[in-house]
Order: sequence, then C-alpha cells, then structure tokens
Amino acid sequence: MTTEALASTVALSLPVWLDLAASVLLVAGGLFALLGSIGLVRLRDFPMRLHAPTKASTLGVGGTLLASMLCFGWWEGRLPAQELLITVWVFFTAPVTAHLLIQAHRARHPIATDANDAAPRPAETPSGRTESADSPE
Repeated sequence: MTTEALASTVALSLPVWLDLAASVLLVAGGLFALLGSIGLVRLRDFPMRLHAPTKASTLGVGGTLLASMLCFGWWEGRLPAQELLITVWVFFTAPVTAHLLIQAHRARHPIATDANDAAPRPAETPSGRTESADSPE
C-alpha cells in the first residue's frame, strides 16, 4: 500500500462513536425497510398494506439518511444539505401520499354500514342519563 493510499484511508476513517452510531442507524433503517416490505406482502387489504410501508419504510429511509448525514458531515466538515433535503422531502410526502391513496380507496370502496348504525341514538340529558323516544318519561 502506498503512502498516498494509506493517507486517504486514514483521512476517511471515522471515530469509533460515530462509526457505531452510523452502523446502528443503518441496521435500524434496514430492519424498518424490511418490516415495511414484509407488511406490504403479508397484510390482507389495501389500507393495511399501505400502512406498513408508509410508516416503516419512512423510518428506514430516515435512519439511512441520518447515517449518511453523520458520515458525510464528519468527512466534509459541514451539514450535508442534500441528505437533509431528501429527509425533509420523504417525511413530508410519504404521509400525504398515503392519505391521498386512502381517500381514493374510500371513494371507490365505501364502507358498508350496518342497519343498526342508521338508527338514531338516544338523546343524553344534562344529568347524564339517556332517554330514547319510545321510553316513558
């Protein structure tokens, strides 16, 4: 190994605490992404399938981006703006996209109501008792 290659390797090395923090964030991010993918495949209906990847994968991408921000922030000596913008973009757009997809799903597949749900509810008196229209006073 030449001295230039050795010098570049030493210059890119991280402190142990930062290396451990980045490793934990990468492993946690990978596990969250894996759980989101498993939930996408295993859950039974569209709203449940949508819930798993939007929550878990967002955390997975967030953990990976935080690890990247730590490493490149240390190497470059400044806050990496690209990773910060990606993180903000993902954390704002994933919930909005999920909400819009669920609204579209509800519009196409309305929730069936039970006949008992359509019945009027008894009125509540100020004393906390409930009175129905057919009960004697």
